[in-house]
Amino acid sequence: MELQTTGTMLGFAFLLYGLSLAGYVFFLVYQKERIQKISAYLIAAGVLVHLAGTALWGAALGSLPVHNLVQSLSMAALAFGVMFLYVQYKYNLKMLGLFAAMILSGTMLAVLLLPDTRVVPNEILKGFWFYCHIFLVFTGDAALGLACGAGILYLLQEKGIKAKTRGFFFNRLPSLDFLDFVSHACIITGFFLLTFGLVTGFVYAKLIWGQFWSWDFKEVFSLGAWLVYAVLLHLRLYSGWRGKKSAVMTIVGFAVIIFTFLGVNLFLGGHHQEFTK
Repeated sequence: MELQTTGTMLGFAFLLYGLSLAGYVFFLVYQKERIQKISAYLIAAGVLVHLAGTALWGAALGSLPVHNLVQSLSMAALAFGVMFLYVQYKYNLKMLGLFAAMILSGTMLAVLLLPDTRVVPNEILKGFWFYCHIFLVFTGDAALGLACGAGILYLLQEKGIKAKTRGFFFNRLPSLDFLDFVSHACIITGFFLLTFGLVTGFVYAKLIWGQFWSWDFKEVFSLGAWLVYAVLLHLRLYSGWRGKKSAVMTIVGFAVIIFTFLGVNLFLGGHHQEFTK
């Protein structure tokens, strides 16, 4: 019964995210501030329903619902929605909601359409260090995803500024400096969370498998993703990498994160393969 209720709630969350996406598209075209606010509220409502559904899911399973691909995607979408609400409240980058609504709607559509493979929760996937690792990595990846969104908006605005005719996005996006600032803020937040997520993962690995590092594919690519952002922050601080270079790097970095999250598990295997069965 709980699983049926969870499915209904996740479907309702998808509906709210989808309505938000439609609203943001309308806002993109017609620039009606009221529509943008309603769309943001729809995401907030979707996140609340999504969170409640996830709590029921966890109660039914007796553990955090991250034991297969559907559960992991749902958890990633929830983290992304929560992080978007934080960034939206703090920086009020209105058009970032369009990017967020696209990611949320697309991910939740996959959650609803993909088969929810029945798995028996692994008893070792519990405990303080495991939960900390999951929370920090998922929220860190979400923040870096939003940095990617701000980077995409930066490139669109820069193209409009350089064009002889200003183009569609010119009057719909804020200044390049503001877009760069928001992207950088998201990178710092995401990098901080991801760093501690990796540390807690190493501690958890030591407790479960007896060693901090085992050259697991996921470990290698996670460290690679971390290094991309470490290099970006270093170059920004010491070599003045801002604007377009930074925007492109955020997109590259998030592509590495997506491959680390999905591609490594699906194609390479390792300790984390169980999360995407």
